[in-house]
Amino acid sequence: MDLTTQQLLKKAVALHASDIFIVAGRPASIRLNGSIIIENTERLMPDDTHLLLKQIYQLADNRDMDTLIRTGDDDFSFSVQNLSRFRVSAFKQRGSLSAVIRVISFELPDRRERHIPERIINLADYSKGPVLVTGPAGNGKSTTLACIIDHINHTQEKHIITLEDPLEYLHRHDKSIVSQREINADTESYVTALRASLRQSPDVILLGEMRDYETTQVAMTAAETGHLIFSTLHTIGAANTIDRIIDQQRQIAVQLSMVLQAVVSQQLVPSTDGRQVPAFEIMTVTPAIRNMIRDNKIPQIDGLIYSSANNDLISMDTSLLGLYKDGKITEETALTYATNPEMLKRRLR
Repeated sequence: MDLTTQQLLKKAVALHASDIFIVAGRPASIRLNGSIIIENTERLMPDDTHLLLKQIYQLADNRDMDTLIRTGDDDFSFSVQNLSRFRVSAFKQRGSLSAVIRVISFELPDRRERHIPERIINLADYSKGPVLVTGPAGNGKSTTLACIIDHINHTQEKHIITLEDPLEYLHRHDKSIVSQREINADTESYVTALRASLRQSPDVILLGEMRDYETTQVAMTAAETGHLIFSTLHTIGAANTIDRIIDQQRQIAVQLSMVLQAVVSQQLVPSTDGRQVPAFEIMTVTPAIRNMIRDNKIPQIDGLIYSSANNDLISMDTSLLGLYKDGKITEETALTYATNPEMLKRRLR
């Protein structure tokens, strides 16, 4: 095998790929604009993937491979000077070592290049409460949040604490102080770091993910005591997001109805220029929605968002319609990614 990890990393960064796949039984591959492309015609054998993984662990400050060998899974991140930062999910499959590597740019994303609208960046203007950005894995949630944090950093004098697993973007202090903590490297867990952060005079807390009830409960308490909390969930749509949180424990519904500020749900869809563009559902919490959450009338929220003509409530299908009208996506793409394809088809006509 002529291929080295360094070559793979350099090529992926040069092409602006999002992920690198090292899996035995197929050639090394990258994900570019949502499509998986074979980068090397040579099929990787188990010995090849073991060698490439060994090189990755050496680049990551000679990290011990014991966790991967013993448990079959290992997650970590590392940087290569003057190249990029990388997030690694190493695992065993069919007995051989494999990895998926996410490319993390040293440069913060430009919200205009990523087509993130001003109204989403303006969620930074809330003074307290949770703002949730949701959607499937790999659909740009971390990028959206990085743009919001970057906006706060350059426009407001705040102490921003980010709790991430692992760090995805590196923020330099500007008007704000930005303290970035990586779970497992800098602190034991989300809930430990979140509790500690409340003693660190934060104005804004970015919580990488609301993983469990305990983390959610501490986040709600932080929001109640006057902190602005940004976090993510792997849910699609505002109503599903609220259901997921309330499912963890019913008593949180009243708390959520009082503190929640906004839920943004996003997905990346193929654009007419062969790249990807984000589509957003936006739910800014109104008094009517607070009542629906408190009274457990969550299914009514979807209908309210879908029928709204107000900028505070924008459905996924309205967003797709706007992208189609702007010539950024095709009619077929709009219908493929629609929540209600039949209704959207009528609106397109």
